[in-house]
Amino acid sequence: MRFIRSIAIVTILPAGLVTAWWFVSLGSDNFFWPPLRDILGTVPSTWLEGRLQADVGPSLLRLAVGYLLALLIGVPTGLAIGLSTPLRQYCEPVFEFLRSIPPPVLVPVIILFAGIGDTMKVVVIAFGCVWPILLNSVEGARAIDEVLHDTTRIYRLSPVSRFRHLLLRGASPHIVTGARQALSIAVILVVISEMFAASNGLGFTIVQFQRSFAIPQMWSGILLLGAIGVTLAFVFRLVENRVLAWYFGLRRKQ
Repeated sequence: MRFIRSIAIVTILPAGLVTAWWFVSLGSDNFFWPPLRDILGTVPSTWLEGRLQADVGPSLLRLAVGYLLALLIGVPTGLAIGLSTPLRQYCEPVFEFLRSIPPPVLVPVIILFAGIGDTMKVVVIAFGCVWPILLNSVEGARAIDEVLHDTTRIYRLSPVSRFRHLLLRGASPHIVTGARQALSIAVILVVISEMFAASNGLGFTIVQFQRSFAIPQMWSGILLLGAIGVTLAFVFRLVENRVLAWYFGLRRKQ
């Protein structure tokens, strides 16, 4: 019963918005604002006849590689910086400068070094995603109680055990928060990166539809992009509940 109620709460607002869009646009004769019925009617012929593999597949692969690369760089770097006050003070101005640069602005520069292929798109995604992961990892390392650090030293835990059971576990709520923020950024950047010198991908296809005035198909691509974002957020929530089960249980007991 609780699960059904949770599903109802999550779906009631999207269902209401879709229903309102359906009836508001039902009699629309605006070329740029077609009825939702016409938009949904283009989905099978537009996306289910080859484009899922030709365009959506490459986009998801680029997103996954760039996102994982950001995790591999951001988490260990952030934890190392968070453990050292002098290192954090030294790096903080540089990080604040770099994180303030919008990744799309760097696309022309990255093209000069990485070309116009998948490498450029992965680098753009990784650059935009690494900052929330790295900075939240820094804060997670800083938030660990010094008493716990002293306790692990007194009991002579090995460096591997200290990293696994104290540092990584203690900072994991902050790391997951940064990873959640980075996932939303990754979805945005994969589309933006595919608008520059691309030959496939979801962003490329949406722009092509817009330039050829295939407006219903363009809107269907935007809806598909939103559906992908919702699906990724749902999968992330499942992983988060699994990884942080101990943390949520601790909070419920407080």
